[in-house]
Amino acid sequence: MGKERILVVDDEENIRKIIRKYGEFEGYEVVEAKDGMEAVGICKKEDFDVIILDVMMPELDGFSTCREIRKTKDIPVIMLSARGEEYDRIHGFELGIDDYVVKPFSPRELLMRVNVVISRNKKDRPKEEERDIFEAEGLKVDFTGRIVTVDGERVEMTPKEYELLFYMVRNRNIALSREKLITEVWGYDYFGDDRTLDTHMKLLRSSLGKYRDFIVTLRGVGYRFEA
Repeated sequence: MGKERILVVDDEENIRKIIRKYGEFEGYEVVEAKDGMEAVGICKKEDFDVIILDVMMPELDGFSTCREIRKTKDIPVIMLSARGEEYDRIHGFELGIDDYVVKPFSPRELLMRVNVVISRNKKDRPKEEERDIFEAEGLKVDFTGRIVTVDGERVEMTPKEYELLFYMVRNRNIALSREKLITEVWGYDYFGDDRTLDTHMKLLRSSLGKYRDFIVTLRGVGYRFEA
């Protein structure tokens, strides 16, 4: 079995080199692309276990690059951005990225996130399949098929929205702390700013439409799924 592969896409050479250094130290094969166009071309010919993708690049920015790659490949993406605005986060998560890291970043932390993303994407999720279908009013959650429907209409959600909803439904009527949700859904002890969870909750509520109120905010604690 060959090494797991990372594609690093950034127009700053020094950033590519430091990620390559830490990635190779961790045992990954690291391929570099200096811009989005090059990354799209590489992904048409090669497969990767994760892509580390800068948002701000000339010609084709990170969001456009992600959209182009996703047309043909379903590769996990970690976005890098010098900006921490909520718009960037929401836009990235709507595209289905797996994680978002703000520059300047710790290379060790970034590689830890890479490890988590790769292991979670390789891992089978039997727990999600133990309970076949959950229904409440017009909301239907099919764990086995990974399908969510609202009043008979299928809802397309990002990977993290699915994971968050599935976890909350499986643990419905239980108060879930922010830390518990982050640990269970993102797979690592949470650190950094806490807007990632809130951003995903906002997206998830939007996806659930009129059933958004099934997700109850517990001020100072976290959230609870009630249906």
